[in-house]
Amino acid sequence: MAKIDTLHIILISISAFFLLLSIATFFAGVAYRKKIAEAEIGSAEEHAKAIMADAEKNAKAKQREMLLEAKEENHKLRSVLDAEIKDRRRDLSQQEKRVNQKEENLDRKTEALEKKDQTLNQKLHELEKKQAEIEEIKVKQTVELERISGMTAQEAKDMLLRDIESQARFEAAIMVKEIEQQAKEDAEKNAKNIVASSIQKVAADHVAETTVSVVNLPSDEMKGRIIGREGRNIRTLETITGVDLIIDDTPEAVILSSFDPIRREVARVALEKLIVDGRIHPARIEETVEKARREVEQTIKQEGEAATFETGVHGLHPEIIKLLGKLKFRTSYGQNVLKHSIEVSHLAGVMAGELGCDVTLAKRAGLLHDIGKAADHEIEGSHVTIGADIAKKYKENKDIVHAIMAHHGDVEAETLVAQFVQAADAISAARPGARRENLETYIKRLQKLEEIADSFEGVDKSYAIQAGREIRVMIKPDAVNDEGMLIVAKDIAKRIEAELEYPGQIKVSLIRETRAVDYAK
Repeated sequence: MAKIDTLHIILISISAFFLLLSIATFFAGVAYRKKIAEAEIGSAEEHAKAIMADAEKNAKAKQREMLLEAKEENHKLRSVLDAEIKDRRRDLSQQEKRVNQKEENLDRKTEALEKKDQTLNQKLHELEKKQAEIEEIKVKQTVELERISGMTAQEAKDMLLRDIESQARFEAAIMVKEIEQQAKEDAEKNAKNIVASSIQKVAADHVAETTVSVVNLPSDEMKGRIIGREGRNIRTLETITGVDLIIDDTPEAVILSSFDPIRREVARVALEKLIVDGRIHPARIEETVEKARREVEQTIKQEGEAATFETGVHGLHPEIIKLLGKLKFRTSYGQNVLKHSIEVSHLAGVMAGELGCDVTLAKRAGLLHDIGKAADHEIEGSHVTIGADIAKKYKENKDIVHAIMAHHGDVEAETLVAQFVQAADAISAARPGARRENLETYIKRLQKLEEIADSFEGVDKSYAIQAGREIRVMIKPDAVNDEGMLIVAKDIAKRIEAELEYPGQIKVSLIRETRAVDYAK
């Protein structure tokens, strides 16, 4: 037990020795490191002081350089500013000189203007005196002239104005006549352009009403069958008939459009047959169109023959009968031309019978007077010229040819038959309800036409004739001379154009007649 305690004491002593040795070593190391650190700090402070000394020297050197550069820059700027100041002072001096010169010039001009103003005032004063003297002289001259002539100044002025007005009217009438002559010479050049422009402006409604037909369909599904695969059916139908088919959003309807009424009728009949049959393909379309064409030709022939039977006109050439039948599909201002021709035939026959003339000839002329309208879309020219040529071609009586030529006044009516046809044509066209104009509107238009003409100075009486297509104006011979009639006619025509609406054109005819009557005793 004692050995163990001794061993413990030895171990503790050894441990204490090593512990003390470690502590001594630690403090010795700390002291050593402190010395080294103090030595390094001293060296660093010396190095820092050396760096600060160098930096201070460099900063002073840099400061001196910057001061020198600033002084040089300041010197340059001062030089530039001094030069600019000198230039501006020189410019200001020059401007001041110019301003002084202008002021001197203005002063001189002002003085000159003042002198001129004084001179003008003097002259104005002198002129006023002279004007007053002239006025006195004029008054004296006027009084003397009135005394010599026996007329007052106003009477002389009125007489002079009347003479000037008369001379101006005479010269104006001559000028109007010359202008009209020149216009007639130039009319042929401008007529086509004027007609084309007029058609563009006013023909839209008329074309829409008179160049289309509507075919009703049982259902909208039929539109697809009419068009066909890739449009082959509609192309075939348009190619064979020469008619445009318009298939749009209109429910259960197809529109046929063409200026030729016969072609349009053929297409309508053919399309209706195809719709009823239901078999629509190119071969069937060709067959049906051919049948429809034969049917329409037969209808045309029957209508022409029916017209001849109804009017009692016989012995017409077969081609003329066909042309009469075609008039069934022609309209004029909404009036069927075939019915109009039959009416004219009856009316002309009644007139001829009342006056004891050739009734048959009058009926024949009345029936054929518009025959040119059956071919006016195929042959160039007016329906009057075309109709006369057709009548000549088929050996009609020369009186009938003349009646056709004269029924619109293109030539003067030289026979009673021509006059009958003229009158019957006007009566049929003017009959209330025959064309697009009711009786009340028609009567008001005629009354207004006469009122316009009667309102002009120098007009004795006016008459609207030929269903309002012509106004005949009787002129007082002592109020309007021959030259003045041209001006009055122009003025009446302008008033009619401005105040009335009417189809076609209105002819203004002025009549001036001087009669001298005496009696032998």
